[in-house]
Amino acid sequence: MRFGRSERNVRTFRASSRTPVPAKETIASFLKRMLKRILAAILLFSALPMFASDGATEGFDLNEVLVHHLMDHSEFPLNIGGHKVYEDQEGFQSSNDNIFFDHHHNKRFHFVGGFDLHITRRVTMMWIVAILLFAIFIPAARIIARNPLKVQGRFANTVETFVDFLKKDVVDANMDGHGHGYYHYIFSLFFFILFCNLLGLLPPVGEVVQVGSEIVQHYVNGEDSVTETAEETANATAHHEPIWLAKVWNGITVTGDVSVTMTLALMTMALIYAAGFIYQGPKFVIHSVPNGVPWPLYFLMWPLEFIVSPAAKTFALTVRLLANMTAGHVIILALMGFIFQFKAWGIIPVSMLGAGVIYVLELFVAFLQAYVFALLTSLFVGLSMHRH
Repeated sequence: MRFGRSERNVRTFRASSRTPVPAKETIASFLKRMLKRILAAILLFSALPMFASDGATEGFDLNEVLVHHLMDHSEFPLNIGGHKVYEDQEGFQSSNDNIFFDHHHNKRFHFVGGFDLHITRRVTMMWIVAILLFAIFIPAARIIARNPLKVQGRFANTVETFVDFLKKDVVDANMDGHGHGYYHYIFSLFFFILFCNLLGLLPPVGEVVQVGSEIVQHYVNGEDSVTETAEETANATAHHEPIWLAKVWNGITVTGDVSVTMTLALMTMALIYAAGFIYQGPKFVIHSVPNGVPWPLYFLMWPLEFIVSPAAKTFALTVRLLANMTAGHVIILALMGFIFQFKAWGIIPVSMLGAGVIYVLELFVAFLQAYVFALLTSLFVGLSMHRH
């Protein structure tokens, strides 16, 4: 009886462990569903021009929208040694990239000669990021310093969780316990990139305030603001100046500029050489080539390991952060631009849904790229501390 029961249990176990659907059939059905969805999406986007209204493409330029949201330009004038040239004076060039508006003379101008140090859109956003970092981490550090062994609250605990994660799993894990002197740089690097990425995903507060104030002003003034001549409208458009808040908090992504990402990568490159000479001394020049390499190959590998390898790492850090923080914004703007391009009701849910999905993905990418940049910096610096 016992033997019969055990045999039945074994048969039951074998029968229950069998998979009802083969793996090949599951993969085939999955591929069929994906192919149907892809074909449906292609047919949908190919049929959009049929539902577009007449003259849908008039008055909308996607390239202009992309340039406005992604490209940098000067907002506040700062020139050393030059002089102003106004628009009614000889020498004024309307094609100049740095044209400003003088409210005192009610004229446009640009500088001639001197050294330009104009404050650009990305510089103002970096100032905002710096102010936010000081406003968050200085109070948090003071709260934690009162009693490091006590949980002070949600705010301080959140900051301490991020810092502890970077300390143990990013810096110490890749520098073999020698990362104490690099905590400040890696922490600052991570949070600076993170805040730049996140602020680039927020709507431009300055432009939102300006548009809202213009709508309120138009509503209060009524039809009097609309009954203006074409000449007055053209002059207002030509000399239209955004409010100071729209210039400062413009919502541009700081890490979407190659000058910013390259500067951060060059700082990491300098740190690679500095850590190598600090921990290995002058022998770092010789020890840059891995140990055990035959002498005939040593002279071939030395320029690759000492010069080309750090340069390649710098290039990789630059392009990775720049491409990831630019691609998502381009896709979101392109999807939203379909609404104004085709001016059809059917495209609105498709564009809104697609842009929403990409936006959520960009939130994840903002954290991921900050983590990857800090991780690779710790890894590259840690590799230069010892010979391999």
